[in-house]
Amino acid sequence: MSLTMQHVINQIVEELSPEECKRLSYLCREFHSEQCTTNIKEMLLSCIDQEQQPQHFLIELMLRMRRYDLLYKVLGIRRKDAELCLENGCALSEYRVLMADLSEDFGSDDLHSLIFLLRGTLPKEKVEKCECFLDVVVELEKLDQISSTRMNVMEKYLIDIHRVDLAKRLSQYQNKAGTQSPATVKPRDERQSQCRAASTCKPAHTISITFPPAAPLSHTSAAFPPTLGCTRKPTTACINKELPCLSPRRPREQWQEDVYRMQCEPRGLCLIIDCVGNEGAHLEQLFSKLHFRVIHHMLLSVRDIRSCLYHISRQTEHSNMDAFICCVISRSRSSQLLGTDINTPGIDLNNIRQFFMPESCPGLTGKPKLFFIQSYETSESSNFIGFTDYQAGELETDSPFQYRFRREVVPEDADVFWSHCWTNDKQLEENNHHSVYLQSLQEALLDGQKRRIHLVDLHMAVNRVVYAHNNSQPGLTYHINLRHTLRKNVYLT
Repeated sequence: MSLTMQHVINQIVEELSPEECKRLSYLCREFHSEQCTTNIKEMLLSCIDQEQQPQHFLIELMLRMRRYDLLYKVLGIRRKDAELCLENGCALSEYRVLMADLSEDFGSDDLHSLIFLLRGTLPKEKVEKCECFLDVVVELEKLDQISSTRMNVMEKYLIDIHRVDLAKRLSQYQNKAGTQSPATVKPRDERQSQCRAASTCKPAHTISITFPPAAPLSHTSAAFPPTLGCTRKPTTACINKELPCLSPRRPREQWQEDVYRMQCEPRGLCLIIDCVGNEGAHLEQLFSKLHFRVIHHMLLSVRDIRSCLYHISRQTEHSNMDAFICCVISRSRSSQLLGTDINTPGIDLNNIRQFFMPESCPGLTGKPKLFFIQSYETSESSNFIGFTDYQAGELETDSPFQYRFRREVVPEDADVFWSHCWTNDKQLEENNHHSVYLQSLQEALLDGQKRRIHLVDLHMAVNRVVYAHNNSQPGLTYHINLRHTLRKNVYLT
């Protein structure tokens, strides 16, 4: 093992959080023994010792971990070039990549529900040690209840805890695996043998991958490690020790990403209603930078909020634009947002969305409609109602705080992104209060504009920041409800 490789591994490990280390360990599980999982550096060294192409292995790991910053800063390759490298083959198990991805979408309340179902399956001492979805997966794998070819048990568990979206992803993976011919699945040693033979061929397209020279270890990391949902295929690795051997690029129509159009100038209207008066100006600056025409209203009554929503939904400009954004900051009571007249009935959260549905606003049909709500619960209301049940395939969910939600109807129409965060209104009594949710949202959106990361993945970064805040300050808890019916990826660039 060269000193340069050891240095690269040190740099990578220094940047990883404990949760990321656990995910990395799971992804590499088939390459290392159980004994070396406690020391992540030793585990990585053990894994790459078995690899003919350690650079390619680390590149794939960082790509699957969605640490694109480390790809460039430590490994010296950009994300697009790294994805091209993997088109020809992957060392990591597609099954493990899928389970690690599911773990990121698994909330704490989901984990508690799953553990409750497993009380008769897993020993109590094992259950008590499960801190995330991957811990449960590992224990079930040890009992031979689930594997890369048998996931029906986990699929049933996910349906039972109302995570139909995740169960659907498992089902899709099993269906895909079932259609592959056994003759196409080759042992790992055989794949590596083919790679060494293929490395003598003249590549159709080459990318030079070199490691940067040794430098002092950096202790900084990206504020928001992005996430990316991608389709993976078990193919044959074909990597030369210095130059990856790549097959010709696929025709554009086969690999082009399905995205919403974002080319108009401005991109669309952004309505900001700030009934608290402390952060609307920051949002106005943010969405102006994202090329939206911002309409900012402050300190409105409930009647004025309704009037404002009505008139904005009737704007003819929507037909000539690509998207719409609505941001509301206000106090709330149960599922109603309040204006400055907090003693009067508020406006129902679901009614806000209805103003911009196709029947009310035909100019936004087929276009993304994004809602970001920060509400502050008044002390008079402490009644929370559980989720409304939904049918399979209706929505995607992506929040680590899926508990004690009030009744909010899932958007039935397509092209809606609904992010609602709430906390206690006592926080407004603090001097210079700033919403953790809104601050992290602003930073994530700017980061996504620079690095072209789509909206759903960006919100994962917001979830992580809010989750970390709740762990460090349990008395100032924020709750997030994220729902979307987007049919394509949204890039606010």
